[in-house]
Amino acid sequence: MKYKRILLKLSGEALMGEQQYGIDSNRLMQYAQEIKEVSALGVQVAVVIGGGNIFRGVQAEQVGLDRVQGDYMGMLATVINSMALQSALEKLGVFTRLLSGLSIQQVCEPYIRRRAVRHLEKGRVVIFGAGTGNPYFTTDSAASLRAIEVEADVVLKGTRVDGIYSADPEKDPNAIFYSNISFKEVFEKGLNVMDMTAFTLCKENDLPIIVFDMNKGGNLKRLVQGEQIGTLVSMDEVL
Repeated sequence: MKYKRILLKLSGEALMGEQQYGIDSNRLMQYAQEIKEVSALGVQVAVVIGGGNIFRGVQAEQVGLDRVQGDYMGMLATVINSMALQSALEKLGVFTRLLSGLSIQQVCEPYIRRRAVRHLEKGRVVIFGAGTGNPYFTTDSAASLRAIEVEADVVLKGTRVDGIYSADPEKDPNAIFYSNISFKEVFEKGLNVMDMTAFTLCKENDLPIIVFDMNKGGNLKRLVQGEQIGTLVSMDEVL
């Protein structure tokens, strides 16, 4: 395998499938099956999943709620999604552990770095819920932070598009696709890969990011086997 330990970042919105909100069971099981196949190859898998299909912290201010309160509500939404993914994986016979940035002992273990690493070493799929456990930080930031802490080889950001483009490919048919791009070029071109905090964390720690289409069956497995899928963001300048 090209990567020994990966951090898979999934968006909460992706779990909606064709629905307007909530969790689509077919999409959930598809993701669980993809993760199972990669784990069976011996790759150590950690997962961070968003909560946008249930609630986003930035929505709080729009409806008159306190932003900090809204962010904590969003963290709880990620725990719900994490529990759903954990249940789907265990239904497929995959051993998992759910670690939370918030203390919810009835359903999650508290996040402890050494414990997380030990779970990964034992071949368990580790799901990180509740983001960083702090308001004003996105799940992208949580993904970058946890990946650095557990010494993952790469952050795999699963999206509904097949990589990074110069513009939104759904709106601009002339958008240019990048197969490889440097952190510096992403800054210079103003491309939206992750929020700035998450992106800077990866850059400063030389942690590559791959943006790929998670909804296409087999992409995750092909990635860890070394195929060039999606867009690689790294320190290397592309000539």
